[in-house]
Amino acid sequence: MKTSSKRGHIALMVGHCAGMVDLVALPVWVGTLISRYGLDPQQAGMLATLFLAGAVVASLLLAPKFQRLNGRLVATLGFGVAAAAFFGVSMVSDFGSMAALHGLAGFAAGSALSVTHGTIARSERPHRLFAIVGTALGVFGIIFMGSTPPLVAAAGGPMLFVVFAGVMAVGALAALLAFPVADPVPAGHDSAAAAKPLSAAVWFGVVGIGCMALVQAMTFSFLERVGSDRGFGLAAITGVLIALGVVSMIPAPLAAMLEKRLPARSVMMAGAAVQAMLVAVIMNSPAFAPYAMAASVFAAVMIFTHTFAFGLIASLDLSGRALAATPAMVMIGAAIGPILGGTLVKASGYSSLSIAALVMACVAVFCFSRIPVAKAAPQQGVAA
Repeated sequence: MKTSSKRGHIALMVGHCAGMVDLVALPVWVGTLISRYGLDPQQAGMLATLFLAGAVVASLLLAPKFQRLNGRLVATLGFGVAAAAFFGVSMVSDFGSMAALHGLAGFAAGSALSVTHGTIARSERPHRLFAIVGTALGVFGIIFMGSTPPLVAAAGGPMLFVVFAGVMAVGALAALLAFPVADPVPAGHDSAAAAKPLSAAVWFGVVGIGCMALVQAMTFSFLERVGSDRGFGLAAITGVLIALGVVSMIPAPLAAMLEKRLPARSVMMAGAAVQAMLVAVIMNSPAFAPYAMAASVFAAVMIFTHTFAFGLIASLDLSGRALAATPAMVMIGAAIGPILGGTLVKASGYSSLSIAALVMACVAVFCFSRIPVAKAAPQQGVAA
């Protein structure tokens, strides 16, 4: 099965949606843990962080070995174990068991997602293919946000984790039936060159995306809660989350259309700045309209920016190793986000998140500014 085949595309789309479920689900996830399980913001953030930390560890372990892994086997087993772990969460209520199962689910899903992203990076047009799977994530977001909150409201908190288990099971089935083999290193670039240490430019991109992911997770985890605590109402907030899913369908195909028209580095720098501005509106607006408008486009900024970043880093690292570590670069920030956000909210209120977002945006913009304008860089520098 090739990455260019329709079945291969479907498997990668499903794998991306399952592995990146946190990008869609964090508001409902953390909100459910607080409202249905009686956890405080810090505890709820900790459980989400354990899932994300598990994914980071898996990605860091597997990414350097990506070229030697059987992608179909890793993806199938990874999503399968994650499905079992999430179903286990639905059957328990004590914090210790939930914590252990969150960590296991994260490690398993992160393993599957690493080979998914590494395979996308080794495709003929990684920017375009990442845009395709990003569009699929937008569609998945609409379905998830439209259906899951009412299910949880009707059936209780455990239903959320049954849904997660189902998502992971579908990911495992798609991987088993159609997971593609990564394309060979492009002609004109021998395997020795592709195996050289990653360049400093790649590492600056990795750190910058990690900072944006931290802001994304920190804010997204409490997007539903801040609206609820300001009295906007469940129906209104659910509408915002559905709108967020609809809007999130736009940036990936738009990024594919603009691949040759916008400089990737400029998009990445602007994306980090816009993201911080949206956090300030979401966390400080006492009125519903500004909150709703900023929240509805919040995820879209990350999706659009990350698509350009993915394509640029793929051009800087032909081996696919750096982007096989996409779960690590995204989720190391995302893993810190929920617990950091919960701690800040508990100590200083929601407005403190906007200050943290500004600091992270400054770091991200600096890192992105260090990447060369040209889409090529010598493969030397920091060892992988």
